Amino acid sequence: MLEPGLGVRAIAARLDKAGVISDPMIFLAGVRLNRAESGLKAGEYEIPAYASMVTILGILREGRSILHRLTIPEGLTSEQIMLLVEANPVLVGDMPAVPPEGSLLPETYSFTRGATRKEIVSQMKAAADTMLAELWDKRAEELPFDTPEEAIILASIVEKETGVASERPRVAAVFVNRLNKSMRLQSDPTIIYGLVGGKGALGRPIRRSELDRLTPYNTYLVDGLPPGPICNPGRASVEAVLNPPATDELYFVADGSGGHAFSRTLKEHQQRVREWRQIERQKAR
Repeated sequence: MLEPGLGVRAIAARLDKAGVISDPMIFLAGVRLNRAESGLKAGEYEIPAYASMVTILGILREGRSILHRLTIPEGLTSEQIMLLVEANPVLVGDMPAVPPEGSLLPETYSFTRGATRKEIVSQMKAAADTMLAELWDKRAEELPFDTPEEAIILASIVEKETGVASERPRVAAVFVNRLNKSMRLQSDPTIIYGLVGGKGALGRPIRRSELDRLTPYNTYLVDGLPPGPICNPGRASVEAVLNPPATDELYFVADGSGGHAFSRTLKEHQQRVREWRQIERQKAR
């Protein structure tokens, strides 16, 4: 690691101590010969074994610092994302305030040692804004919501309803169809968010009493969308709600394989629910 402000002699001493060069004086001579005194950049470098002096100078002049990565999975709340940022051992600096739910883009972010936590969070916010602006301009016509913020709310519900990537458009279509028919969304993840908020996970099945408990996020009892997102959705979920496929499906339930069974009518759905309950009973044996 070469910190900002190091002089050429200090850099030579640091490289010598790390075993990268065999003779600091030869390195200094090479720097002068190549007129690189002011061109060596600070950073964290990985120098190949037995690298020549020319190769080492080239790496330091180009500033090819080691890139570290932080991966933010889809569907985490802002509070959960902040825990990942705080725990990263390479990032430095104080933690920013927890951003609004749904304002961060789940993605893999690259950075060099010395990057601050505030910088990474700002990068996540900017990426989310850019993504939403791009996709909003390409949205389908006659969607049952009017603003980008409402799109993020619905996308966050889609994100939490399925972990199967191929199902996202179909789940989105069900919710869009229900909104178009003024049917309640009846989404379990919204109930959970109403109970635990940014902590994200309930850690147990939802109780009957909780299904009947009125919160702004209980979409079994509240018409339309909840007041805000319930997580930070990924790009695919946002794309799904802004351009859902044309279907007449209105229901879905777990099918026991990790995915869902979709239905057009309540009668079909009730049969799927009975099948799912039978699977649960068999698992409990």
